[in-house]
Amino acid sequence: MRKVIPMSSTLLLTDPLFFQHDPGQGHPESPSRLRRILGVLASTPVKGTVMTAPRSATEAELASVHTPELLAYLQRINGHRAQIDPDTQVSPDSVDAARLAAGASVQAVEAVMKGEARNGFALVRPPGHHAEPDKAMGFCLYNNAAIAAEAGRKLGAERVLVLDWDVHHGNGTQAAFWSRRDVMYQSVHQFPYFPGTGAAPEVGVGAGEGYTVNVGLPGGNSDADYGMIFEELLLPVAEAYRPQLILVSAGFDSHQHDPIGGMDVSERGFAAMCSAMKSLADSVCQGRLVLLLEGGYSLEGLSQSVHACVEVLAGRKDSFPTGETHADAKDALRASREAMRPYWPRV
Repeated sequence: MRKVIPMSSTLLLTDPLFFQHDPGQGHPESPSRLRRILGVLASTPVKGTVMTAPRSATEAELASVHTPELLAYLQRINGHRAQIDPDTQVSPDSVDAARLAAGASVQAVEAVMKGEARNGFALVRPPGHHAEPDKAMGFCLYNNAAIAAEAGRKLGAERVLVLDWDVHHGNGTQAAFWSRRDVMYQSVHQFPYFPGTGAAPEVGVGAGEGYTVNVGLPGGNSDADYGMIFEELLLPVAEAYRPQLILVSAGFDSHQHDPIGGMDVSERGFAAMCSAMKSLADSVCQGRLVLLLEGGYSLEGLSQSVHACVEVLAGRKDSFPTGETHADAKDALRASREAMRPYWPRV
């Protein structure tokens, strides 16, 4: 029997199958990431949330983003151990877990588009934003955010915003919508850094020119720096775009304790980013907001930051802290604003 979800609830989607994706001993994208998140949510429940199990993505949903060749390759390695690239290994259950992660992302979108939930958070693994239409890479097999965006378009959203705050640039999501304007991709990330994309002049091509927004930070940047970038660029462009659905590639590897990232963001900084996106969603698209778990490799930083964002989805409000911003963050913002002004003059 399907669980009834009150319309005022925040929908959380997860499944034990996600623990079965094993990328290898010592790999940072380990099952312990999700275990710690769920442990914190269980020990400190957030009122107004409903947790349920997702469905797997259909072939059509996967094919809305990925090439037949990639889908066939992933199906061939399903049930086996395989090395996709130096960073990306799969175990026998990995492809099924990835398909379930994509389905959870779509299901969250379906729930908010149909008014069955206030907003949602797909607590999934493996992550997705590095997966390109024709290539799995960077810990990612299917691109959950891109697949979810396509689902939103199919359900009637004429304009979808994907905001990516992971410390790594989401090259796969950018590639999926590079020449389109029905999905805007915005990213604030460390640069230069893996995967090497995400420079300010990368703004899209053809019909999509001006609908890709990149802010590349050199590292060491704080909550206040992120607040400046949101308030002076990302939010004004998003408000002008007026999306009818907002997705967040919610990676938490810019946390100050993350062993891979090089940023200085706190869990309250992530809550402030989430609050900003929730306020935007409330003002332009009837609150239609879905977060999708991407990276984050400090177990404590990840779990506390996810919990803080779930609190925001359920009703808490956080503001960016005031404080001095770094000169290099101002330089990065200036470069991105200059790249965007031909398309969004008010920034």
